[in-house]
Amino acid sequence: MLLGAAGAGVRETARELRTTTPTVMLWRGRFASGGVQAILNEAPRPGRPRQIQADLVAEVVRRTLAEKPLGATHWSTRTLAPLVGLSHTQVHRIWRAHGLKPHRQENFKLSTDPAFLAKLEDVVGLYLDPPEKAVVFSIDEKSQIQALDRTQPGLPMKKGRAGTQTHDYKRHGTTTLFAALNIATGEVIAECMDHHRHDEFLAFLKKVERQTAKGLDLHVIVDNYATHKHAAVRAWLAAHPRVHLHFTPTSASWLNLVERLFAELTEKAIRRGVFTSVKALEEAITAYLAMRNRNPRPYTWTATVELILAKVGRAESALSRVKDSSVALH
Repeated sequence: MLLGAAGAGVRETARELRTTTPTVMLWRGRFASGGVQAILNEAPRPGRPRQIQADLVAEVVRRTLAEKPLGATHWSTRTLAPLVGLSHTQVHRIWRAHGLKPHRQENFKLSTDPAFLAKLEDVVGLYLDPPEKAVVFSIDEKSQIQALDRTQPGLPMKKGRAGTQTHDYKRHGTTTLFAALNIATGEVIAECMDHHRHDEFLAFLKKVERQTAKGLDLHVIVDNYATHKHAAVRAWLAAHPRVHLHFTPTSASWLNLVERLFAELTEKAIRRGVFTSVKALEEAITAYLAMRNRNPRPYTWTATVELILAKVGRAESALSRVKDSSVALH
C-alpha cells in the first residue's frame, strides 16, 4: 500500500516485493474496498491447518539460498528433505511457494564498456524513435552453423510417444549466416557464406545497401566484432555517407534484435534438422527465411533506457553484495 501511495505501479511493486502482480492487485483491491481493516481482518481460509511450522519453512529457505549439499552444486528436493526432516514433496511445495528453483541457472554478463550509456541510448533510441527517411537494420553473423547428420534414422512421433533421433551425429561442415533484420517491417535480407571475415561482412553490407531504396539513410546496428571496424569497412562507409553503423556496448549482444531472429531460426529450422551436406543446411535456412518473409512480423522493443539502467543497477548491487560477502569469508 505504501509503494502504491508513492506512485509505484503494480508491476513495479511486485518486482520490488518479489511477489506476483495478481497478489499486488488482490491486496490493493481489498484496501480499496475496506481500508486497513480489510487487510488486517483477513477471513479464515478453508482447508486443514498448516502442518509445517514457520521456523522449519524458514530453515528450508535458508539452506536452499545459503548452503550447498556435499559433493554437489545444488540442492534437489530429495537431498534436502532428510536433512530438515520433511518429505521431498513438502520441500517442493515450500520451494514453489517461495519461487525457488535450484535446478535452474541463467546466464548473464554485465557490460564493462566505458561508453555503455552512450551506446545504450543510441541503440535504444533507434528502436523506440527511429529517424525519418531512414531504414534501421539489425545486422549480425551467425557463424559455425553445423550441418549435422544422424548416425541412424529417427522414429516419427506417434500417439503416446515423442519423435526420436540418435544422440550421436556426423559432421558435414559449417556455414555462416549473415542476416539484416529490418526493424520496422520484420523483413530479413540474408546470405550464407563460407567465412565471416571483413571481406564477407563488407560484401553483405553492400548487398543490403543496394536493396534499400535510394533517398533513404541506412542505420545499421552491429556488435563490436573486429571485422565490423576493419579499415576497408571504414573506407567504404566514408564513400557511402548514407550508411551509418551503430555499435552495441561490449558484452551486450542482447541489445541487437537480430539475435532474437537467430534464436527463432535455431529452434524452428536447425536444432532438430538432419543435414547431409552444407548445401542442404543452407537450403533449409533459406527456405525458412523465405517463408518468414512472406508474412514478416517485426519484434517490438519495449525496454526504455531508464528500465535497462535500473535493472543493470540492481544487478551491480547484487554482485557487489556477493563480492563483499566473499571477501568477508576469506
